[in-house]
Amino acid sequence: MSLALFTDLYEMTMAYGYWKQGIADREAVFQMHFRKWPFKGGFALMAGLESFIRFVEEWRFSSDDLDYLSSLKTSTAEALFPPEFLHFLKSFTFTCDIDAAPEGSLLFPYIPFVRVRGPLWQAQFLESVLLTLVNFQTLIATKAARICMAAAPDPVVEFGMRRAQGINGAISASRAAFIGGCTATSNLLAARLFGIPSKGTHAHSWVMAFENEEKAFEEFATLMPSDSLFLIDTYDTVRGAKLAIEVAKKIKDPRFSFGGVRLDSGDLAQLSIQVRSLLDRAGFTKSAIMATSELDEYLIRDLKQQGAKIDVWGVGTHLVTGKEQPALDGVYKLSAIKDAQGKWVPKMKLSNQAAKTTTPGILQVRRFFDGTHYLADTIYDELFSLPDPLQSVGIQDPRDVRSFSGKLQSEDLLVPIFRGGKLVYTLPSILEIQGYGKRELERLPEGRKRFINPDPYFVGLEKGLDERKISCSTFHH
Repeated sequence: MSLALFTDLYEMTMAYGYWKQGIADREAVFQMHFRKWPFKGGFALMAGLESFIRFVEEWRFSSDDLDYLSSLKTSTAEALFPPEFLHFLKSFTFTCDIDAAPEGSLLFPYIPFVRVRGPLWQAQFLESVLLTLVNFQTLIATKAARICMAAAPDPVVEFGMRRAQGINGAISASRAAFIGGCTATSNLLAARLFGIPSKGTHAHSWVMAFENEEKAFEEFATLMPSDSLFLIDTYDTVRGAKLAIEVAKKIKDPRFSFGGVRLDSGDLAQLSIQVRSLLDRAGFTKSAIMATSELDEYLIRDLKQQGAKIDVWGVGTHLVTGKEQPALDGVYKLSAIKDAQGKWVPKMKLSNQAAKTTTPGILQVRRFFDGTHYLADTIYDELFSLPDPLQSVGIQDPRDVRSFSGKLQSEDLLVPIFRGGKLVYTLPSILEIQGYGKRELERLPEGRKRFINPDPYFVGLEKGLDERKISCSTFHH
């Protein structure tokens, strides 16, 4: 099925307006950024780029799409879009340049991390789908990274499918959670689609389906001899642990391996300590204890501080929904457009709220590195040369002006993805993306990874760009 109409109506009406005004093919630049720290933390982790690339590669208007558009009416029962415009859509070829931060990259408020340059209507039209695909996956990858940091060095398995917002929400969340550091997912379709390891145990209903708990464990051990991990809290957790141990001792199948037990309720710290003691005394020192039950980074951190003997963490609802912050406030704004003479004109949105005022220009981000950690990001306009040393004016606090020598290690965040509508980027595997994200997080100082009141990361505007932004703002006022 064509996804070309996966957009807001206003993208189509604006495309029609640009076409009717004769400016549809005027070159323009749009850029995506977000304003607020996700989960009140100190970073975000980029995800969703590959999903966006796949959409762009398949972006065509089918006959069914055009038939539907031709059926739309105005409030006076006239055709909303004339046949000539629909013919324009049918015959279009995608020609934009797209630059973006690779998936797994560290992101911070206000930095542009996707940039689209090309015909005005094409660049505009991509707004809704880009925000849909990248906002959600970036949010979930960020949540996963926080949860995995809390659990480290223990593995985290994503168990959230049943609590996700629909099929696409579940699939996207599984992908993003793996990018953020999870080792596996319970979602079989996501595992198949993305090459993610799949993991699972059994539910309480398995135990309740048999005449007693012991029989349920015996049958599961027979069914899955090399992957036997028993859910032990259906009736009484400690008794369940003892029964699991008895069953494990009785099994004579040489293929049998007692993987461990899962706890899904009660005081996980106290119960895990008791169960660990039972397992160790029985000689099952390598059998793991897995915990589920409405976990998030804060609860995992507290349980570890309380001495919980948990080896594997299964996290669902809080992870796949980003429960405490259900959306990333990413936005996509026009930042430059060519006039009738072909000259670039910077564009900015003004607002009484400073956070909603945008930055004009064809923007790129230079990230400075001291060899161990990232130091700062500076946003600059590619149309202007950079001085050395580069001075950067803090976005959050304009009184904070910093100077960066060209001798410092640095790299530009946005890399070429499409050129002239052709994909020029080699898509990494999801394992490569996950590894890149881990390395990125290692480059973030520990104080900036705190879950509460992290040390803020410096993001600034190159001094010349800051001055032009002020001038542009004054001009529009």
